[in-house]
Amino acid sequence: MSRRPRLHIFDLDGTLIRGSAAPVEISRQLGLLDEIGEVERDLIAGRIGPPEYAVRIHALWTDLTEAHVAAAFEAAPWLMGIREVWSEIRSRGDYCAVISLSPSFFVERLLGWGAHAAHGSRFPDLPFTRPVDPAGILSAAAKVEIAGRLCAGFGLRLDDCVAYGDSMSDAAIFAAVPTAVAVNADHHVAGLAGHTYVGSDLREAYELVRSAG
Repeated sequence: MSRRPRLHIFDLDGTLIRGSAAPVEISRQLGLLDEIGEVERDLIAGRIGPPEYAVRIHALWTDLTEAHVAAAFEAAPWLMGIREVWSEIRSRGDYCAVISLSPSFFVERLLGWGAHAAHGSRFPDLPFTRPVDPAGILSAAAKVEIAGRLCAGFGLRLDDCVAYGDSMSDAAIFAAVPTAVAVNADHHVAGLAGHTYVGSDLREAYELVRSAG
């Protein structure tokens, strides 16, 4: 009996990017680390939600260009081995996707590294001339909805998924799939995962579940 393919779902901030997040790296390019730090603290403390967070970072990034985004992507503290893991996933007939609350114009760059799909919050085109539409900003629950749509497109079920994440925004997807890997995780999800990884190489995190299916 042949094995069923699996869909590996990766978070971005704090997971593929260790100890940082796409908005932080973008703000670093603009010299706005103090300002993004304040917004990040409000989000983590629950004083604002993803839509309010998006409005505030949009207001910070009035001078943002594609060149800034490209530089932030290049300089981000990525885990090692991402492209190698995704290549192996593809070679086994499995699928890999990134689902993140960060801006889609950053997240979608990972398609070039071998992800089958990459979904993020929808922001206006750069440079910004329009406001953020809160309807396009993702939430923790939206990660599960997008995963469901991806499964339907690949002919899979949520039961065929493996999720990798690090924080509260991953709790819903961890609860929805049978296999979850906490990667450099905080207390919100460390106890929800069947596997825990602390380190700087995605190949080692992937090895925890590779032989299981």
